[in-house]
Amino acid sequence: MPFCDVSKYQNGGGNNGTKIFYRTYGHGTSKVLLIIGLAGTHDSWGPQIKSLTGRDSPNDDELMTVDRSLNDSGEDGDGGHNDGIEVCAFDNRGMGRSSVPTKKSEYKTLIMAKDAIALMDHLGWRKAHIFGHSMGAMIACKLAAMVPDRISSLALLNATGGGFECFPKLDRQTVSIAIRFLRAKTPEQRAEVDLDTHYTKEYVKGISSTGMQSNYGFEGQVNACWTHKMTRMELEMIRSAGFLISVIHGRNDVIAQIYYARKLAEKLQPSARMIDLHGGHLVSHERPEEVNQALLELIKASKIKLSPLEWSNCPKKGSGWQELICMPSNRRNAEAGNNPRFMFGMIAKLQLCLLYFIGLFMMALEYGRKVFRRIKPVRVGASLS
Repeated sequence: MPFCDVSKYQNGGGNNGTKIFYRTYGHGTSKVLLIIGLAGTHDSWGPQIKSLTGRDSPNDDELMTVDRSLNDSGEDGDGGHNDGIEVCAFDNRGMGRSSVPTKKSEYKTLIMAKDAIALMDHLGWRKAHIFGHSMGAMIACKLAAMVPDRISSLALLNATGGGFECFPKLDRQTVSIAIRFLRAKTPEQRAEVDLDTHYTKEYVKGISSTGMQSNYGFEGQVNACWTHKMTRMELEMIRSAGFLISVIHGRNDVIAQIYYARKLAEKLQPSARMIDLHGGHLVSHERPEEVNQALLELIKASKIKLSPLEWSNCPKKGSGWQELICMPSNRRNAEAGNNPRFMFGMIAKLQLCLLYFIGLFMMALEYGRKVFRRIKPVRVGASLS
């Protein structure tokens, strides 16, 4: 089985022998690293692997005699004789066949990005197109900020900025899903909730249930999402690197709200293109043709070195909402009340504050439950006096 021992490619300890399970598909000078999200395995990229490589079976586990110097032949195959695509998909720590650390502190998007970099080193990949979904998109952002010179392009599917942006929108459907999720005790019950969470109602039919993730892995990956944050410096590192970016999102996503995806795309200007499709959180499964086409267009545009300004379809800086921010205060106060984008922004901020207090309450409640469970009743025997 193909495993990457991340400690061999990282300076210093702290990995405790963490091994990442991966699979490679296809052959070519264009390299694509697929980073899956919370509770997902490498198999979740099935529709994209098939489209990018033309095959769905992994390469042989044996050491290939391919000349690794092809990886250093310039920008995505320039000067190489093989114009195909090689894809690597892997299980994040805490899921699938990869190691499952038991400490929450070992689950951070920064740490998981280092896992991905170690895997690239293990494969001998100097550069790669990085495609991430949900939590995988958070990891991809960290990776891109750490080693921007190793990124050919960046695709962020159903992404948010982490932390409180991971909270779903508040409506009756979301509350119902949350209650069912907390009550789920069996893999079948959990899978049923997952279907309603990740897909639109039209797509749920015909999908079978899958097993549950271990508690250590699930709680650790949730912690990674909760603690994720991109600093201004990290965003600037990505923006200034010059590679093209696609932000792809499902309009009906109840987990990662599309508002935050658009906000992220604006922060990554002038290199980002925003693509919104009909679908839920797993839009890559619901709309595989559109998603695959968008990914292939990103690879092609990167190969021909299309300029970021030609690639981006987002509003230019200084327009719309940003224009309102830059207005003098007297004019801004006069026009803000009539500006729907301003009102929407204020409502979003109020919702964020509400979610913050709900999150604190839920964390306190969960902590109280754990403390209560650890307290053992003391039996008092009869007096001997």
